[in-house]
This record gives sequence, structure tokens and C-alpha cells, in this order.
Amino acid sequence: MRFGIHAGPQDCSIDDLRRLWRIADEQGFHWCSVWDHLYSVSDLNDPAKPAFEGVASMAALAAETRRVRVGCLVFCVCYRSVGSLAKAAVTVDHLSGGRCELGLGAGWNEIESRAFGVPFPPIRDRLDQLEEQAIVLRRLFEGERVTFAGRHVQLVDALCLPRPLQPRLRIWIGGQGERRLLRIVARHADGWNVPFLAPEVFLQRNRVLDQWCEREERDPHAITRTVNLGLAVGADGGAVRRQEENLRLMFGPMTDFIRPGVLVGTPPEVIERIGAYADGGAEWVILALRAPFDWEGLELFVREVMPACRA
Repeated sequence: MRFGIHAGPQDCSIDDLRRLWRIADEQGFHWCSVWDHLYSVSDLNDPAKPAFEGVASMAALAAETRRVRVGCLVFCVCYRSVGSLAKAAVTVDHLSGGRCELGLGAGWNEIESRAFGVPFPPIRDRLDQLEEQAIVLRRLFEGERVTFAGRHVQLVDALCLPRPLQPRLRIWIGGQGERRLLRIVARHADGWNVPFLAPEVFLQRNRVLDQWCEREERDPHAITRTVNLGLAVGADGGAVRRQEENLRLMFGPMTDFIRPGVLVGTPPEVIERIGAYADGGAEWVILALRAPFDWEGLELFVREVMPACRA
């Protein structure tokens, strides 16, 4: 099992984020990522809460670290042209010495899109756009001159130079829709990520992805399977209860929605829960952390959970 940290750049300072990124880089995590929102999502009714932009945050993460893979889960396909996103990803790859991982998603936050005048078409159209961007980005990263006439993406003799430092800059796709999204993953993704699912639900979605891989004649082992999970770990029962109460500070109105995908308990209980995800096909567990960050719980996870899961 590999571990990562995923933290939205919201409701905190840049110094808080730098501290978190350094922990990820120095304490044996394999991955560290930000997300792509224009507003804080801890309270969708309060646009006055602070939130930093995704590409700039990812570049700062790349510059602050030396070892972890540098990702974003996930860039909304509505927010940027495919050329801007391709150039941003390649720039981050060079800043990081070849550690960039590019995540794509159909997006969901219509409130922030409407506020900033970003078109937010129906989900069917956003999924079409997601697939077209995945196709074009792979071709651009491989150094092709790309002409493409899609419904949402149009390129004429487009070229992306310099090329990424790494031989293959991986494209990740986030989400769990069984009829369309997972088929797009099977066709185009190097990695798949889904947040806050219970182990049995993750197992079911993972099997659907395998079925789509079979239909698309894609090797299922070519796609890395990952899950984002919250964390409420404590040394004893009392500490665990306090950490559970703190979840509402971090996730606000979404707390009950995400609760099935939170690692809750003492270290032995969290280790057992991670084992259930591994049995369901998860290759990486990525801790989805939000401010105010639980530094004590994260230190306990590093000290007692991670070594046991790697033994």
C-alpha cells in the first residue's frame, strides 16, 4: 500500500500548506495533491472564505518538495482551455523534476462557475469534454502536432513544447459514474481516483472499471486504483471521539456525506479499515485532509499506521 496526502488549498495560510507538503515529502508519503476550486467548498454559502487557485498551488507544491508525486485531484475541464492546461502540466513537470501527475474531472461546483462567468454545461456535455481533453492531452504530451475537431475541443496544428521531463506524464481521471465516467477511465486514464467511498462500494466500482477495461480491450493493471479518505485517528477512544467531532469543522455540511469514507478509530482499527480497501482493489490510500489540519492525528498515522500497512 502506498499513501498520499490531498489537501484543498482553502481555509488556511500558505504556511499551513507548506508545512503539510513538507510532512508529505519527508515522512514517506508517495503522493501529494491539491484541488481545483475558485471558492472554498467547506461552506458553499460563504464565498468570503479564502481559497487559493489550483495551478498556482500545484506549482508551489512542486517547488516546495523534492520526492513526492505532485498532483491535482482534479482539474475541472470547464475552467481552462486544453492548451493552457497542457502547458501548465508540462511547466509543473519541469519545476518538479518530472513528478507531475495530471488529474481531470467533469466538475460539480456550479455555484463558483456561475459566480465567475464560467460556462457549466450539463453533465453529459462535461463528460464529452472530459474525454476529448484526455485524448488531446495525451497526444500533446507525446509531442504530436495535433489537429482535432471535437464538439468541445478544437485544435489546429497545435504543439506543446517543451515536452514533459518524464517519459509518460500520467493522466488521472476522478469520479465513479458507472455508465460513462468509468468507461472513459478504461479508455484513457493511467490512474483512477474516487473520494469517500466505503470499502464495499469501492470494490463494486472497481469491478465495474475492470468490466469496462475488458470491453475496451485495455489491460486493467495499466490503471492505478486509488481512494481518497478522511482521517479521524486517535490514541484511544476519547481521542477518536474528539477527532470525529472535529470533522464537522473541516467538512461542514458535507460531513455526513463523506463519513463512509473516513478512517475512524485507533491505529489498529484504522489499519484494519485500510486492509478492507486493499482487499477491494485500492493500491493507494490518499488522506483527504482539510483545514484546520489535525497535525497530531497525522503524526500518529505516520508513526503507527503507515509502517504496519507496509509490513
